[in-house]
Amino acid sequence: MKIAVLPGDGIGPEIVAEAVKVLETLDLSFDMETAPVGGAAYEAAGHPLPESTLKLAKSSDAILFGAVGDWKYDTLDRPLRPEQAILGLRKEMGLFANFRPAICYEQLVGASSLKPELIAGLDILIIRELTGDIYFGQPRGRRTASDGHFPGAEEAFDTMRYSKPEIERIAHVAFQAAQKRGKKVTSVDKANVLETFQFWKDVVTEVHKQYPDVTLEHMYVDNAAMQLVKAPKKFDVVVTGNMFGDILSDEASMLTGSIGMLPSASLNDQKQGLYEPSHGSAPDIAGQGIANPLATILSAAMMLRFSLDQAAAADRIEDAVKSVLAQGLRTPDIFAGEEGTTKVGTREMGDAVVKAMS
Repeated sequence: MKIAVLPGDGIGPEIVAEAVKVLETLDLSFDMETAPVGGAAYEAAGHPLPESTLKLAKSSDAILFGAVGDWKYDTLDRPLRPEQAILGLRKEMGLFANFRPAICYEQLVGASSLKPELIAGLDILIIRELTGDIYFGQPRGRRTASDGHFPGAEEAFDTMRYSKPEIERIAHVAFQAAQKRGKKVTSVDKANVLETFQFWKDVVTEVHKQYPDVTLEHMYVDNAAMQLVKAPKKFDVVVTGNMFGDILSDEASMLTGSIGMLPSASLNDQKQGLYEPSHGSAPDIAGQGIANPLATILSAAMMLRFSLDQAAAADRIEDAVKSVLAQGLRTPDIFAGEEGTTKVGTREMGDAVVKAMS
């Protein structure tokens, strides 16, 4: 089982190190190779996604990814910014389906900003289409406006677009995921305003005919954003486009108390996947040893489950995470000073997961 380990920037190396430590505890044979990505790769090779890193990623069964980005790179031309690495990997490897579970662990109900009765037992799966929409649509750029409210003025433009096959394949992923869960899919769109998402709605409705055992509802994105904080447990599987999914999945992550708890998986047609925490590089706390590694460790569990066919090993990791939370161990992002809890650092949390597994 070949794993490309891409730590990246900021807290990326710290949290990835803990996930690797957990993987090495398992009685499994991994071929793990590390390569630079993001700002670290720009410093080393002049590009956020060097050809050697991309080659390694493509030749691996799965990618364990940390995070990319730092404020010091904001002045670079856009193609050279660290974030282009993750976009490039998604495009080059066809990673079209992003899985972001939002699970509220029993021990962290008090860490959420919502009332406990709203989020206790929360278990949502957001499936985001990852390679289309306005993030990749062409044409895009800047120009002098020839019409509109201010002809002759400088303007910028991006193109939102989806093809039928793109929508069909992500819809199939969502319905199949729902069959293994609560058998309900909420398709989020903006069909009342955008032609792209009227098309999305029509195609999802058509695909749904192949899954009569799954309930389908359609919801406008603004209402979905509201319902996530009003009645989040009404959702089971949420499927939506790239931009809406980017926003809603981050909103859903905070229902659980901390984005530091949420893993994610991005898969292609061959089950090859990129696994990363839902949070960013957090350069403001990098090197302080206080970042929460649990989202990365849980991402490694998703990697075992979805790309490496090691469900039992994934269960071991997930059970160990529940165990350390039950012991009261908390990194600063999930520490609220409750009785019986202890604040720990990045390395201590990783060590605790390893101990719980053994």
